[in-house]
Amino acid sequence: KIDMDRVFHALGDPTRRAILDKLSEGPASVSTLAGPLGVTLTAVAQHLEILEAGGLVHTEKVGRVRTCRIEPSGFDALERWIADHRTLWERKLDRLGQFLIEEEEDG
Repeated sequence: KIDMDRVFHALGDPTRRAILDKLSEGPASVSTLAGPLGVTLTAVAQHLEILEAGGLVHTEKVGRVRTCRIEPSGFDALERWIADHRTLWERKLDRLGQFLIEEEEDG
């Protein structure tokens, strides 16, 4: 099960969002990700740990190269969370709207 607190924590940092943007183009090595970000390999590895803990990225080490890719299940969980909360708030706003219409009609 995806921990939504970890997902939102992972998405809360601009460098991690930039990593996700780059990975949306396809799998990449840690060194490929580090180059345009202007951060160290160690920093990228730390960001990747957080993204992986949030279920947004999967990394795999083959030999000396660690390759990273988007993990769709984390984004699926995020979409479900957003949809559930949107539905909840739409219902509440619909009830509020109906209440205001009734109040206007009564008064």
